[in-house]
Amino acid sequence: MELLMEISLFLAISYAFFYLTKSLLRKRHQCCYMLAFECYKPPEETKLSTDACAKIVLRNGNLGLDEFRFLLKTIVSSGIGEETYCPKNVLEGREESPTLTDAISEMDEVIFTTLDSLFAKTGVSPAQIDILVVNVSLFSPAPSLTSRIVNRYKMRENIMSYNLSGMGCSASIIGIDLVQHLFKTHENSYAIVVSTESFGPNWYCGKEKSMMLSNCLFRSGGCSMLFTNKNELKKKAILQLKCLVRTHLGADDEAYECCIQLEDEKGYEGFRLTKKLTKAAAKALRLNLRILVPKILPVREILRYWIVNLIRNKSNKGDPQLTSSGANNLDFKTGAEHFCIHPGGRAVIDGVGMSLGLSEYDLEPSRMALHRFGNTSAGGFWYVLGYMEAKKRLKKGDRILMMSFGAGFKCNNCLWEVMRDLDDVNVWKGIIESYPPSSLANPFMEKYSWINDDYLGFVRLER
Repeated sequence: MELLMEISLFLAISYAFFYLTKSLLRKRHQCCYMLAFECYKPPEETKLSTDACAKIVLRNGNLGLDEFRFLLKTIVSSGIGEETYCPKNVLEGREESPTLTDAISEMDEVIFTTLDSLFAKTGVSPAQIDILVVNVSLFSPAPSLTSRIVNRYKMRENIMSYNLSGMGCSASIIGIDLVQHLFKTHENSYAIVVSTESFGPNWYCGKEKSMMLSNCLFRSGGCSMLFTNKNELKKKAILQLKCLVRTHLGADDEAYECCIQLEDEKGYEGFRLTKKLTKAAAKALRLNLRILVPKILPVREILRYWIVNLIRNKSNKGDPQLTSSGANNLDFKTGAEHFCIHPGGRAVIDGVGMSLGLSEYDLEPSRMALHRFGNTSAGGFWYVLGYMEAKKRLKKGDRILMMSFGAGFKCNNCLWEVMRDLDDVNVWKGIIESYPPSSLANPFMEKYSWINDDYLGFVRLER
């Protein structure tokens, strides 16, 4: 009887040890490491200077003086400089009649240039890739862009490919979220995420002010990233994903419609950005922070926040609630050393910075990425990260909080840990020395504020 009990106890301990070991091994393979990223730097001939921008604006025959002045003020206040990049078909004057060839050519240039560099930089072969995710919101050809990549690099027939469309500026984090979930069930894998946007065929040629904003903010760019869950490659990784939180307000009609693709009254297709966008962003951020904060901030900081708010709200019977406007009572620097805010526009960066109580030093990378490269949609994060790397800010053990907003309406945020000191050559090579510039002022107003109705009429007549 005693022998039987000893055997039973031994088997129970053995089974417990087996399942514990299995669980620990599974968690090892559930890690998501970033090995490298490559941002796209368009050719110099596609640079959108102030004069080139004016040329594009003035040839739009639908614009009157009121619309021109609106564009003038928007461009000047957007935070975008004179060295961003524009699709070739727009610079060549074919924005009203883009072709499928234009769209495919634009995507090929961004995707294949960054992937070629990524494979060369890491030594990883296209045949080794297990998972491929591409996100381009406004262009979804058949065969898909993922199929185009598989064909170009002759990837394996069992590759898991996912083509994401319509996910907006926060699609990059969505793609990474998909990868980390796939890593949980696919051990020893490599994954690639490509984030870019198709701007050439989606240039707005009408006169509705809320739809002209997209032309002022969005620019050419993109990024390809390589991930793995191979534990033996941990020492080669640059970042490790610690946590990721996604918030979606699609059920709220006001939030859903604040950032939407449609046609104006004259049939011109474009992207409408309404005044309700800031309200939707604040709500999405508030809901996201309620879940994110306990995951990234130390307990002592959360307790301090609650105690301070309890004292301030003695008259309130309920518990204090975390709000986007009140989040700056929290010290987010106890949970992250760096803040990578999507460079969607100056208002976005200012709003998040104010909500989180961030300094100008914290906001500098996002402001500089916006100024130099513009809003490159889902690829924007990585220009910000590249700036931090080029400035040698990123040291081993540092944490980076990424925050994004996108159509839908969505707020997707994540936290990374830096795995080693970063100082690799990237898209900021040769220009980082001039940043931050002494002034971010855009000379558009100074150069073209003199334009009046008579001049616009003359330009229309010349056309």
